[in-house]
Amino acid sequence: MRKRIVAGAALNQIPIDWEGNRNRILEALQQARAAQVDLLCLPELCITGYGCEDLFLSEWVPARAVEALLELVPHCTDLTVAIGLPVRFEGKTYDCAALVHNGVLLGIQAKQFMANEGVHYEPRWFTPWPTAEESTIEIEGQTYPFGDIIFEVEGVRIGFEICEDAWHGPKRPGVSHCRRGGVDLILNPSASHFAFAKTLIRHDLVLDGAQRFRCAYVYANLIGNEAGKMIYDGEILIAQHGRLLKRNALLSFRDVNLVTTELDFDADPEQPLPSLPPYAVSKEEEFAAAVPLALFDYMRKSRSRGFVLSLSGGADSSACAVLVAEMVRRGCNELGVEAFAQKAGCLTEEEMAALLGKAPEVQLLYLTQCLLRCAYQGTVNSSQATLASAQNLAESVGAAFYEWKIDDEVAGYTRKIERALGRPLTWERDDITLQNIQARARSPIIWMLTNATGALLMATSNRSEGDVGYATMDGDTSGSISPIAGVDKHFISRWLRWAEERLGYTGLHDVNSLTPTAELRPLENSQTDEGDLMPYRVLYEIERLAIRDRQSPIHVYRKLVEAELEPPALLRSHVIKFFRLWSRNQWKRERLAPSFHVDDFSVDPRSWCRFPILSSGFTEELKALELEEVPELITVAGRRAESRT
Repeated sequence: MRKRIVAGAALNQIPIDWEGNRNRILEALQQARAAQVDLLCLPELCITGYGCEDLFLSEWVPARAVEALLELVPHCTDLTVAIGLPVRFEGKTYDCAALVHNGVLLGIQAKQFMANEGVHYEPRWFTPWPTAEESTIEIEGQTYPFGDIIFEVEGVRIGFEICEDAWHGPKRPGVSHCRRGGVDLILNPSASHFAFAKTLIRHDLVLDGAQRFRCAYVYANLIGNEAGKMIYDGEILIAQHGRLLKRNALLSFRDVNLVTTELDFDADPEQPLPSLPPYAVSKEEEFAAAVPLALFDYMRKSRSRGFVLSLSGGADSSACAVLVAEMVRRGCNELGVEAFAQKAGCLTEEEMAALLGKAPEVQLLYLTQCLLRCAYQGTVNSSQATLASAQNLAESVGAAFYEWKIDDEVAGYTRKIERALGRPLTWERDDITLQNIQARARSPIIWMLTNATGALLMATSNRSEGDVGYATMDGDTSGSISPIAGVDKHFISRWLRWAEERLGYTGLHDVNSLTPTAELRPLENSQTDEGDLMPYRVLYEIERLAIRDRQSPIHVYRKLVEAELEPPALLRSHVIKFFRLWSRNQWKRERLAPSFHVDDFSVDPRSWCRFPILSSGFTEELKALELEEVPELITVAGRRAESRT
């Protein structure tokens, strides 16, 4: 009988945290032994952390990783364990997984395909290993198999597909395994970043591998915000013969998440087995789970004492406040209030004692008060409606709330420049100047509150603003972390309505009833964000085509005309405006606070989207678009009428 209990373990690691990473691996080994696991798959590069960036170019990091592996080997008793690490071999560095059986290192598998798109730059650090080639490596006087290996452990043939390897269809390593006699089990140690609906793709990859290669398949991913920007959902999938047998809940606040099941490697591939369906989770729910976990890890791993937020009462800053409140709620629901607070590591002894002394129904509100401080910084151009919106939301989630005016600071700056120029500043002549000084005058004092409390300042710019530079540098872009910069404003507005209804944040009622506005011009001007820019729905469609799909201005315009979002002439003006603002504001995107990658694309120039700071600004392309003939608008109903005649 070839029955084995197999498992995958998701780990929340930190780059070059040798002791911490080791302890979390040891915790996974302990949990596996307690569950009588025979074979355990750990995530990719779990010894060092995946996000070491250019540290992988050094020789000392791979060398220290091998030392750490050898320290772990004696702890792998009564288990077969796959452990991810970088290995230096013949002058090159490889992304590897070591297989250890009952305290003995059996060999080291090297990754064959490097992720080199979107947020990944693996070829910068690692060399791909040739398919089906084997070699040997010497470590401390011992020789071990190295390369593309099929292991046999107690009658079970084991092969590997390391993360990106599985995404290469007919070239994926499982195909080579079949040519070499096949395997009973494929292990996939992964560091696959979170993105909306990505779990559905992984589900298909794992089931396809288990079906095509007539084997069992164990997939284990990292979990949490490991290095600052990318989030890992900790997905574990165990399948056999094309059927999903076991998986876990995603985006856990726990450092170790173990999933086990028993497999019969002699089972008939045609035997009917129940298969779990793929996840059916909305984009809104994924956002509400991923970003709070990322904020929690960002806070504790940066050793910060919570967050500070300039809460305007508008959509963007309100979304940031709710995400922190949701961080507290989800973390406490999973870990318990005391364990969550201890893991956060930022409460004083007095705060911890006060927390534990409170009734359960108010503990979450008190914790949020300890971890989130909000300030409404009004001017003569601010409305009573946004003040009430900000105050109501802060009180409803439990955040500490302050309110002050910055008119004196704005007036002081303005007088100095008027003396320097020898003339008064007017709205007719100096609109941008007078708007920006209000946003910038808010920055020093909110930073002061941040520094005084040892917290992280939350920047509130969204991706739509990043596209077109609709944000004041050193104003609303100020911050240590920008939690919503990875999503568009159209989604933020929709998510806030969802959060009010589905998550129960009743304090969002006022926020959701307001028209988005910067409130930087005099109130009688009735300033709105969409009036300054364009409808957010149109802006989203333009960025999707221009940035994600990399279409030229004229192709973007033609696609939008087909979609009939607006009259063609208006669409043309919006496309021209977008590309001009996009190319003019790359320098702003270069200076935005770190953000989380959550969508299938982003405008982060340090990861997904690189664009020159200086360029022609699409001069020829926009001239061609200006000359493009504007078609007569024909509605869908009109086309149907024509077809009837």
